[in-house]
Formats: sequence, C-alpha cells, structure tokens
Amino acid sequence: MARTAKTKTRASLANLTPPPRKKRPESLTSREQEILELIWAGFKNKEIGQRLKISVKTVEAHRANMMKKMRVSNTAQLLKSAIQDGTIKIR
Repeated sequence: MARTAKTKTRASLANLTPPPRKKRPESLTSREQEILELIWAGFKNKEIGQRLKISVKTVEAHRANMMKKMRVSNTAQLLKSAIQDGTIKIR
C-alpha cells in the first residue's frame, strides 16, 4: 500500500524539533536597577513613580519583570535574591 502525500507530510512534521527557546536575560536594566534600589530604600510604588516621573503601573511592570527575571514571587524574595547576587549592596 502506497503512502499518500498527506501521510508523508505528517511523518516529516513529527520529526521536527522546535527552535531552542532563548533564555530571559538575567541582568536588570538600568531602570530596573534604579527601581530596585528605591524598593530597597523603602519607597512605595506610588512614591517611586512620583520620584521617577512614571506611572504606578509602569513601576509595577518593572517590578514584575524583575521578579520574573530573578525567578521570585514576592518583594522579600526579590530583595533577598538581589542581595545574594550582589545587585544590591548593603551599606
């Protein structure tokens, strides 16, 4: 029994592997670093936004991006991780 073109296509597609996923960059942007230092200093999102002249939503987005990059789920873990990897220096 002969294979059809449809069967050949399915077989060739089954052997394909997806392209490798790019890892998220682990380093923080300068803006994220700036916001992280303000979080460390004890400022609230609203206060950070006012100081940097950006919206609270933008501050929240930067915080979420930092947490994703550092693979943590809350601010305490974010600060702990930043201290451990030397991103924040304790004075």
